[in-house]
Amino acid sequence: MYDPSMRVLTVLEILQTRERISGRELAARLEVNVRTVQRYIARLQDLGVPVESIRGPGGAYRLRPGFRLPPMMFGTEEALALVLGLDALSHLGLAQIAPATSGVRAKLERVLPAAVSEQVRALRAALELDAPQWTAPTDVALVTTLALAVHARRRVRLNYRARGQAESLRTVEPLGLLQYEGRWLLAARCLLRGDLRSFRVDRVHTAEMLNENFEPPVNFRLREYLYRSLAFAPEGWQVEVWLDAPISKLEYFLPRGRALLEPEGDGTRLRCGASDLEGFAARLLQIGCRLEVRRPTELITAFEALSRRALEVAASAAVST
Repeated sequence: MYDPSMRVLTVLEILQTRERISGRELAARLEVNVRTVQRYIARLQDLGVPVESIRGPGGAYRLRPGFRLPPMMFGTEEALALVLGLDALSHLGLAQIAPATSGVRAKLERVLPAAVSEQVRALRAALELDAPQWTAPTDVALVTTLALAVHARRRVRLNYRARGQAESLRTVEPLGLLQYEGRWLLAARCLLRGDLRSFRVDRVHTAEMLNENFEPPVNFRLREYLYRSLAFAPEGWQVEVWLDAPISKLEYFLPRGRALLEPEGDGTRLRCGASDLEGFAARLLQIGCRLEVRRPTELITAFEALSRRALEVAASAAVST
């Protein structure tokens, strides 16, 4: 089956090489009927290409004299997708590519048809992306090297500094990258630890792709592994709570990567790490369902402290009235 978009581009290529060409000849070259050719011409005109119709026996088409075709043509939706994508790149923590995105945007705007360019400017003036409140500046060259190694299934030697630790050399088998809440994360099998590990790319000083191939684990799921890894990142306390609510409700209050949610009985078992038990207890209370604290006992103490403060506020309000 022929791709109609490719046929439209073929019509454009033919028009560039001919001073004029009849609809019948175009139809014969494309092996379609004249009505289909008319639709292709209309599509080019919608894209801002000045195709002119010449009246006469059989009719003919030509490009407006003096028209110079830009190197690429984009429809409105394609142009909007490109511009919004360029704007989103500025929020990924890859500071070195910011000047490049500005240059690409300027080149794109120069080649867009006037009608499309106007819509793009209107959209950019009206919309503002809600960027993460915090991003970890990350070297785009590191991200590129790691991405290439993932694709080629090549081991990488990292000069890495974990939180609160000295810098160390790690040889890893990279499995994938995830951009999560302002930071780039690498999932990899660490040969030093002999197990899967997650690494923050902004803590990688250097990355060297080695001439050593590896086979990734069967059925490895990048997001699933990294979200689990984030939920149990080293924190002050390891928490386990049962909640009388379905996972679909809890995900609204506890985004992915914040906690591991598993169905259990008529409710959900929640497991995660937490450094601020009172803050975590307050978040659980926002859910508004029955719950059972399994560990740690200090979380029960945090709930008791919240309860006392709530009673104090209620008593103070009663006295003032």
